[in-house]
Amino acid sequence: MNAQKKRPGRGKAFFLSSILFAASLMGLQVPALAADEAARTLIPVGHTIGIKLFSEGVVVVGLAEVETGDGLSAPGAACGLKVGDVIEEANGNAVESSEQFAQMLQCGGTVELAVSRDGTDLTLAAEPVLGPDGTYRLGAWIRDSMAGIGTVTFYDPETGAFGALGHGITDSDTGLLMPLGDGAVMDASVKAVKKGAIGDPGELRGSFNLTEDMGTLWANTDRGIFGVLDQCDFALGEAVPVASSGEAHTGPAVILSNISGDEVETFDIELIRVVEGPETQNLLIRVTDPELIARTGGIVQGMSGSPILQDGKLIGAVTHVMIDDPIKGYGILIENMLTQVENTAPTLG
Repeated sequence: MNAQKKRPGRGKAFFLSSILFAASLMGLQVPALAADEAARTLIPVGHTIGIKLFSEGVVVVGLAEVETGDGLSAPGAACGLKVGDVIEEANGNAVESSEQFAQMLQCGGTVELAVSRDGTDLTLAAEPVLGPDGTYRLGAWIRDSMAGIGTVTFYDPETGAFGALGHGITDSDTGLLMPLGDGAVMDASVKAVKKGAIGDPGELRGSFNLTEDMGTLWANTDRGIFGVLDQCDFALGEAVPVASSGEAHTGPAVILSNISGDEVETFDIELIRVVEGPETQNLLIRVTDPELIARTGGIVQGMSGSPILQDGKLIGAVTHVMIDDPIKGYGILIENMLTQVENTAPTLG
């Protein structure tokens, strides 16, 4: 079928969530998805959302020298900090934002840093230096938050749980998953599309209200972001069966995607290859729908998470576009996203 309207609501590959820079999950407790996989049904969504994510601590995204009265100094590098480190505490006090951490340095003297590096906890002793503007500096570029747009893959009306993107939100400088301290999602509307071309991935350009949350996040993983929607006006469609292992196959399929305004539409694709297993690039996709190609050039950033349906079942989500051929991309099997839900979801109690 060609672009039948449904409901409102690397080659090289490239992550499709359009994550842009922007400046406490509070005891979130929700039930996991239904345990009986054979009977599981979920609502495939395909609508864009705004995402804001605040890291747990601050992430070191770069190290630099600081100009002092005695010449250049690199206190961050000297104390052993590395790009990708997460600074969680300073002198025993929790680090909650970039601004707060900068203020913590202003007392001068040695600062004891509690750092997480690749899952290992370290303690480093840093000596901030006085910069030309009279403030103490560590010589480290840090980041505490990100915001952007992506697509919801599924919604469970029984629990309010949702999954989106099909891949994680990574820091653009380090390429590492942003450590989730807390995060939220907001309704988003697509205002324009930058069409994809060979060597130049396209992009959905949307708007969302950073001041009004419609749900919270509980996990940022390499298989997607997951959380709970407190309100979801666009996930009112009919639930469909979830494909079991081995059911996805090469051949025709469709994706649900929101590429204009608030409308979710259905577009034809073909599955060229299906690889079972825990990998995150299980599906090789080719867009066959002439209308989608005409409007977007194929797969573009922001479509990440668009649900893939085949034989009336939810089988996965779009995750990447091939930079050298934007009508092709990759997807993840839904079973891999749901396994991550089961491994990360908070429980009642």
